[in-house]
Amino acid sequence: MPVYEFECPEGTITEKLVGMDTKQINCPNCGQRAKKIMSPCTFELKGGGWYADGYSSTKKTTQNKKSSSD
Repeated sequence: MPVYEFECPEGTITEKLVGMDTKQINCPNCGQRAKKIMSPCTFELKGGGWYADGYSSTKKTTQNKKSSSD
């Protein structure tokens, strides 16, 4: 089950581990209905990354094999 963020009418934001189909929960602070909100993603790709390391090295290896076989 994923962790989602919920916001109540008073503005309290709560994280909760719930099923994907859960639309709202009761706020643990005020008891009112808290609705599921869209939270910002904290995932970032920085630097050369997997693309440069994973794919470039494979292509270089293929080129090296062609050169050595000639």
